[in-house]
Amino acid sequence: MLKALPRTLSHLRRDWTGLSMYQRFEALIAWVLSVVIGAVILVALYRLLIGVIETVVLRGLNPLDHSVFQRVFGDIMTLLIALEFNHSLHYGISPRRGIVHAKLVVLIAALAIARKIIVMDTLEIAPAMVAALGVLIVCLAVAYHLMREPGRPSGARSGSR
Repeated sequence: MLKALPRTLSHLRRDWTGLSMYQRFEALIAWVLSVVIGAVILVALYRLLIGVIETVVLRGLNPLDHSVFQRVFGDIMTLLIALEFNHSLHYGISPRRGIVHAKLVVLIAALAIARKIIVMDTLEIAPAMVAALGVLIVCLAVAYHLMREPGRPSGARSGSR
C-alpha cells in the first residue's frame, strides 16, 4: 500500500524517515514550488494594490471604464490562477495520484483561458482566435467531464476536488 505524502511542513518533518527517497524529493519540490508561487502571489498582490490605487484614486480614472476594468479584473484573475495553482501543489499530494492532479490542471487551464477571454480586446482579435479559444474551452470542459469519478453522476459533488 502506498503511503500518503505529508501535507504540512510539521507532518513532513514527522514522517521524513518513513518516506522513500523519491517521496522526499517530491515533497521537497512541492514545498519549494509552493514557497516560490507564494512569493509571486504576494508581489502580484502588491502590484495590483498599487496599480488600483494609482489608476483609480490618484489618476481619477473611472473603474467602470472598459479598459480599466479589463486591466484590474485581469490582474485579479491572474492572482486567482496563481492561488489555485499553489493550492493544487500544496494540497494535491495523495498516495494514489501523485503530485499533479490532471483534473486540477484542466481547471487551471480553463481559468487561464477565461482570463484571456475577459481581458482581450474583441475589436483587435481575429475571429479565428476567438473560435480557437471557444474550442479550447469546450475541449477542457469535455476532458473535465470525462475525468469524473467512476460510478458518480456528473452533477454529484465529491468530498475532495
